[in-house]
Amino acid sequence: MHIQVFGKGCPKCNQLTENVRAALQELDRTDATVEHVTDLDRIVALGPVVTPVLVVDGKIVSMGKTLSPRAVAELLRAVLS
Repeated sequence: MHIQVFGKGCPKCNQLTENVRAALQELDRTDATVEHVTDLDRIVALGPVVTPVLVVDGKIVSMGKTLSPRAVAELLRAVLS
């Protein structure tokens, strides 16, 4: 599983990245990789978005929200089922 957080490095984006890592630890998903994408060209390539953007395996699953670790875990469970 490849998880990306797209955002310029603002506090919300950084917090989402940490919350993703916490959720993965809760789910015991050591096989997942987390990438925080701050490159503006890559963010713009997503199209019209509101950061932070959470992408799981190439699919946007959340936009404009700093999800809690619990909310991220619930979202990942749904994606994995």
